[in-house]
Amino acid sequence: MSDGGAFFSAFLTVFSILLQAISLPIGIYYVIVGLCGFLPIKDKKPALSDKINTFALVISAHDEEAVIANMVSSLKALDYPSEAYDIFVIADNCGDNTAEAARDAGAIVFERFDPHKRGKGHALEWMFEKLFRMEKRYDYVSVFDADNLVDPGYLKAMNRKANQGFNVVQGFLDSKNPYDSWITAAYSYCFWSINRTFQLSRYKLGLCCELSGTGFIISLDTLRRYGWRATCLTEDMEFTMQMCFNDEKVAFAYDAVVFDEKPLTLAQSWRQRKRWMQGHCDVASRYFTKLIKKGVKERKFSCIDCAVYLIQPIRIIAVGIITFFAYVQTFYPEGNLGFIQISYLFGNSWLWTAIVIFQMLYMPFVILYERREISLKMVWYYFTYMYYNLTWVPIAIQGFFNRNKTEWSHTKHTRTISIDELNSMRQRRV
Repeated sequence: MSDGGAFFSAFLTVFSILLQAISLPIGIYYVIVGLCGFLPIKDKKPALSDKINTFALVISAHDEEAVIANMVSSLKALDYPSEAYDIFVIADNCGDNTAEAARDAGAIVFERFDPHKRGKGHALEWMFEKLFRMEKRYDYVSVFDADNLVDPGYLKAMNRKANQGFNVVQGFLDSKNPYDSWITAAYSYCFWSINRTFQLSRYKLGLCCELSGTGFIISLDTLRRYGWRATCLTEDMEFTMQMCFNDEKVAFAYDAVVFDEKPLTLAQSWRQRKRWMQGHCDVASRYFTKLIKKGVKERKFSCIDCAVYLIQPIRIIAVGIITFFAYVQTFYPEGNLGFIQISYLFGNSWLWTAIVIFQMLYMPFVILYERREISLKMVWYYFTYMYYNLTWVPIAIQGFFNRNKTEWSHTKHTRTISIDELNSMRQRRV
């Protein structure tokens, strides 16, 4: 081997060790924490009262005339005293009939026009200021997207969490169109898994859960105390980190269900996930160090856990590079390139075989456990889901290098389905 080849081989060896030193411990940590979502740990926090809290239900909508009426109708059908909640729609920089459709459906509509401050974060900040000045006082605000549908028991479930003393609570995000395409199936599999192995596991362990953009509540007192100040591309993540840094944990309500519309095509999905990754990297650049310092100094593991989540894009990129070089090395005509894989430490041992089998079966088990159903379509979409996961690598790279770009892009929603139709389909699957 030439001197240049020897140097390259040595470089790959060191590089591979560094990549796996980043990705493997985080992967193991996520698996261990995720498994706690299946443990029968009871909710030990007692109810502090039986109060019927009042809620301002806020929907941020930009050019959503196709879906807004069904969303408002699902909120009007909530199994909760009608006098204890009001429905507000922010018609944000709309060029269609969103405002009119929302009013016709029974919502209180506020129209906002500000081309210089586009995006959901800015719209919510604008609306919260109006709520603070209203004569009617609300205990909590609940945030939704226009394409959502909401389970009738949503507010009852959130009210129980509010009466346990939680100020910020994320609900269960389900899918209203899980099998419209292989992309919607992939999104659905991800969210079903996240609800169980990320959100519920952290709630059971007493850690800080993550806001997911929609289907969450915040007490008005908390908003007044800390302000919103979350106007980046991933305002939900930014506010979560603000709460964690201020020792305010986000709770999780497994039975407060919201149905979200998933993108139909890879192109739509790519744009949405790129925006998520841009926002993720932006928030990480501003909060990772602060959370690590606070977590270590004050021995607060929730801060460490949130900081680990913030470097997820780096882990995705690292795993992508590891996978790429593993395949290149397999077909390299001259043998070993020098790239070390963790499998080399196990050889052909039963332990390595068990790890591979576990990785293959983990996600299908979670999906089956959550849905209690199986079909040929689900099996087929699981294989396409593997390809969907691979697309995260270039998306994470794009997001990292574009993290300082804050131009907001709208995901068009067209799936016009009512909550009654959705419940009917769910009953047929059961």
